[in-house]
Amino acid sequence: MTRSTIDACAHVVRERFNTPIDAAIILGTGLGALADAISVEASIDYRDLPGFPLSTVESHSGRLLCGTLAGKTVVAMQGRMHRYEGYSLQQVTFPVRVLRALGVDTMIVSNACGGMHPLWHKGDVMLIADHINLLGDNPLIGPNDDVLGPRFPDMSEPYDASLRARARDVAVANGITLREGVYVAVQGPNLETRAEYRMLRVLGADVVGMSTVPEVIVARHGGMRVLGLSIITDLCLPDALEPASVEHIIEAARSAEPQLGAIVNGVLARL
Repeated sequence: MTRSTIDACAHVVRERFNTPIDAAIILGTGLGALADAISVEASIDYRDLPGFPLSTVESHSGRLLCGTLAGKTVVAMQGRMHRYEGYSLQQVTFPVRVLRALGVDTMIVSNACGGMHPLWHKGDVMLIADHINLLGDNPLIGPNDDVLGPRFPDMSEPYDASLRARARDVAVANGITLREGVYVAVQGPNLETRAEYRMLRVLGADVVGMSTVPEVIVARHGGMRVLGLSIITDLCLPDALEPASVEHIIEAARSAEPQLGAIVNGVLARL
């Protein structure tokens, strides 16, 4: 995506909501209800944003919500895009480029994921400490625009340490069990085999999903601070593996959303 396309999309957003933004939030599968807590001043359908890809996945509403949450001005993506929908990673991450063009320097990403850590439970919230990219692609491949970010961005700390510390403090204050671990991104859309779960665990991953990592790479490329949170919606233990369905995954995400929402609200209040 060219800078002119990014700027054109950002211009459309500013026409509807021209207020300095404290943070952006990307809501993953089953996590759209967090949007209900936002005092919305402008709701923009992705179809009305030039260059914006459309969400095609169940529970992803496909709207950009602009307003206030926890006393801060936010822009929330109610629905994201995925590689498995047929989009390139440049298309998947185009919204992050637009958010950066709007002046956003702090981004909170959330997702539903499969839990591979044997001591964790369905419904747990995990703070993402690091990630592994197994998508077989990278959104930064191709000519680099130095205005958007450096050719070789550092990824030694993709998830901001100070934001993670605030999330831990909020979890303790609210009595929320907050796990912390490594998220691995795979292409999907099928869930993994028993052998693949064993492999991913050996590689050092605690949870597995099909999103987030491309958005974080582009956010860090643009100099944004990132906080990542995952809800474990199904257990991916090879020796006790049970079939999973989208309906059960969405139900599990929604049941755990109050805990995730409390953490997001608490972190925003402390910005």
